[in-house]
Amino acid sequence: MTPPLVSETAAPGEVSRRPTTIDELTEPVPLTERTTGDAELPQRIGRYRVLRLLGEGATSQVYLARDEFHNRDVAIKRVRWAGAQGSADDDNYQERFFAAEAALAGRLQHPNVVEILDAVPDPVAPYLVMEYVPGETLRRYCRPDQLLALETIVEIGFKCAMALGYVYRIGLVHRDIKPANLLVMHDRAGVVTDVKVSDFGSVFDRHAQTTQIFRVGSLAYMSPEQLEGNVIDCRADIYSLAAVLYHLIAGRPPFEAASQTALMHRVFHDVPPSLVNQRAGVSAALDAVIQRGLAKHPDDRFTTWESFAEALSGLVAANEVPRGQLQAVLDSERFNLLRSLEFFAGFGDVELWEVVHRAKWQRFPYGHKLFSRGEEGRTFYIIAQGDVEVFRDGARVAQLGAGTSVGEMMYLAPNPALRRHSADVLVTAPTTTISFTPQTLAQLSPGCSHLFDKAFIRVLVRRLHAAHEALAHPRRVG
Repeated sequence: MTPPLVSETAAPGEVSRRPTTIDELTEPVPLTERTTGDAELPQRIGRYRVLRLLGEGATSQVYLARDEFHNRDVAIKRVRWAGAQGSADDDNYQERFFAAEAALAGRLQHPNVVEILDAVPDPVAPYLVMEYVPGETLRRYCRPDQLLALETIVEIGFKCAMALGYVYRIGLVHRDIKPANLLVMHDRAGVVTDVKVSDFGSVFDRHAQTTQIFRVGSLAYMSPEQLEGNVIDCRADIYSLAAVLYHLIAGRPPFEAASQTALMHRVFHDVPPSLVNQRAGVSAALDAVIQRGLAKHPDDRFTTWESFAEALSGLVAANEVPRGQLQAVLDSERFNLLRSLEFFAGFGDVELWEVVHRAKWQRFPYGHKLFSRGEEGRTFYIIAQGDVEVFRDGARVAQLGAGTSVGEMMYLAPNPALRRHSADVLVTAPTTTISFTPQTLAQLSPGCSHLFDKAFIRVLVRRLHAAHEALAHPRRVG
């Protein structure tokens, strides 16, 4: 029998009177999988025009709606109070879960986290307005006949780890990481391209002073300490994400049993079967990363989200994951490369993800001419890997390597007369560049654009200093 619910911040012995099981706590409410229902579709919810029903759960319905003021589609999660059919405890329980998500309106701003745009405490049916994600949950890809490529699974894990690291830094533990709460998007060919963490109704705010429910989550993905009702930190969510990755790789969760009691016993006492023999291409290194995330004791797991993310991306860098359909550079590789470059030293994770998605990434062979003297240009390049040399009147005047920029003066120039290159720039070793134009830079958020401005100022100050040194000490510089 499942122990009763208690509060993490309640006085000792305070117990919720709502008899429920763990599974009932988290009836899935997928945001992108349309279901049919008998309820009549409302024409409007608040100022939003309802388009269709997206999903339905035990305590809420999710609709696709149109925000005509901002000219965008949104997902609206409307809570159903138990009312006359339930008890006061039911209403209090549901209200707590609504309040947990409502408190996050406007706080979650990360490219791999579903944004909560607004929360309306309607007395009959309160609702949340969320970013609409056109895609599907990961539940489909847990089936043995629908498994994703290993490289895609590792990429999903890396992005989720980075996103949940962001969430944890603002004081939150998700507590219900499972396939139904991870939304994936596809390209036109149906290839999974990105992922977003959703559904923060079970979130635990480490800084909150109010009473919070504990023992929430989905049993198949819950850590032992979460099942026991202990105080938890990010390592509980690390366990849950590792369990999801295990499921995506093997086509089954780490533990299976005929009853909740038997399943809980396995979570507490059994070691998950090795992944190596369950699927072709799984290396011992990949299995070791997942098994460490699933360690029984929190101290034996990765201690931070950053260390878990680094372990996952390290599998790609060490070729421990077979490269199949994604032969191009993965987003995780690009992200880690950007983080290592001096130009992006002041950028945070959110801004780096913007650069990953907005920049144009190109590879150039030895001898390629990046710029020619006299031509007009508006594109600037940041050297990610390789080397280029700058020639003026046939003489080499500079050599630029990884982390430096070239062409920023043409980009910053106020008029066409100043946008003509004064030198030739040649690739002298196979080079990977990150480039922007005024049009692509304008698509960045104000915060990211501000960081670019600061980076440009640093570049210009260094070059002015170098020019001053050359004039003041020509022999020493030469």
